Amino acid sequence: MTQTLLDRLIQKGVSIPNPSTVFISDDVDPDRISGNGVTLYGGTKLIGKRTLVADGATIGYEAPVTLENTVVGPDSKLHGGYFQEAVFAGKNVYGSGGHVRKGTILEEEANAAHTVGLKQTILFPFVTLGSLINFCDCLMAGGTSRKDHSEVGSSFIHFNYTPNQDKATPSMMGNVHQGVMLNQRPVFLGGQGGLVGPLRIGFGCITAAGSVVRASEEQQDKMILGGGFKNMSLPWQPGVYSNPDRIFNHNLAYIGGLFALRAWYHGIRPLFISDFFSEQLVKGLQENLGICIAERIKRLAAFGEKLERSKAIISGGAKGQGGAALDKHTRVLNMLGTAAQLFESSMLHIPDPPDALVDAVAAGIQEKGTDYVTVIQGLKPAIATAGSNWLEGIQNAVINPLSVNA
Repeated sequence: MTQTLLDRLIQKGVSIPNPSTVFISDDVDPDRISGNGVTLYGGTKLIGKRTLVADGATIGYEAPVTLENTVVGPDSKLHGGYFQEAVFAGKNVYGSGGHVRKGTILEEEANAAHTVGLKQTILFPFVTLGSLINFCDCLMAGGTSRKDHSEVGSSFIHFNYTPNQDKATPSMMGNVHQGVMLNQRPVFLGGQGGLVGPLRIGFGCITAAGSVVRASEEQQDKMILGGGFKNMSLPWQPGVYSNPDRIFNHNLAYIGGLFALRAWYHGIRPLFISDFFSEQLVKGLQENLGICIAERIKRLAAFGEKLERSKAIISGGAKGQGGAALDKHTRVLNMLGTAAQLFESSMLHIPDPPDALVDAVAAGIQEKGTDYVTVIQGLKPAIATAGSNWLEGIQNAVINPLSVNA
């Protein structure tokens, strides 16, 4: 870092109480660091040409912070930890000990307490994570305000790595097509618990504290209790998948949701651009979502390679496996090939948003300003429903041609 770069930030108005303890790499663009209300406390490190810090952001108040190619939206507070290729849309608070890696998005007012690890995680507005949490490879929606928000209790884990050594395990709490409208019931995942991905949980559902949930509950407003196991020892065949159709279908639904969210980020989010920082923030959201989609397609392909080996083991007469299992493997493998072609070609048509939705959002911005939450929550129910139907259609364009019947 050259002293000139640090001096330029101070001169433009960035508050740096102890400049000798702040490191800024030479590839950081000073124009991407706002001079309006930004504070960089001692121990802060800014690295990478993609790093952006918008108006009113506070970095490193509790402990050192490293930002590596991370986009920090307005009025966000990252109190301590390591943040790599993540996007914080604005008014986010993240406690000390954070470990946030590539492909993570926290939309407006999504928060986490201390010692929370995320990667390939998408949190919609208001979602709140407690402390001591590992929540990688998830999307969580739900809630209507900071007082009515989806929450993950402390000491919670999303189990995202399997004994067969794959990560085709993404889980979705709520959904994209309704969740973006910010009008759905919150989801509550009780502390000292976990989810075994991949699975889906409906809006309004609650998991009891201490539960480890292993099955989806797509209906809304359910209490879910996950019990413990009896002590026992059972035969296990390494490398064999017992329900490949379930894994494939859940991954398909997740990827379909991400394609729908991509349409939202490209069709609706740009309407809120008002200056350089908001433009770069929208670009950051789009780029990170692209990273998420690529990751899920990559993990699904890797699952397919392992499924080929599983099929070979079954064909060789693995104990307890028969024709039905072989048939499931064959059907899933066939669809995996079709899915790869669909994702990589122009076969997947993404329609533009309805004119009525675009016009309503533009009118809301004209009337209420560019606060994303205020405008989206101000949409009339009929417009919100039309928007949800548009996004659900995109999701279904991925799911319907490819899903495998059990």
